[in-house]
Amino acid sequence: MSIATVDTGPLVEAGDLAPVLLTVEEAARCLRIGRTTCYALIRTGELESLTIGGLRRVPADAPAAYLARRRAEQRAA
Repeated sequence: MSIATVDTGPLVEAGDLAPVLLTVEEAARCLRIGRTTCYALIRTGELESLTIGGLRRVPADAPAAYLARRRAEQRAA
């Protein structure tokens, strides 16, 4: 199964590399959910994140992985 890519277009300016880590707000925008909901997904472990120097960051591929898992769960149900 391939992992779908998440549109980070608005997060990347022309000529810049795609981000490796997203802020929680950027991850929430990618998923089209609210910041509070995104933090809830992080708290339950459904959305991967890590802390770097006290800052919470979400790997850029984590939103796509979360969506792929959700889609697989819904297909199986």
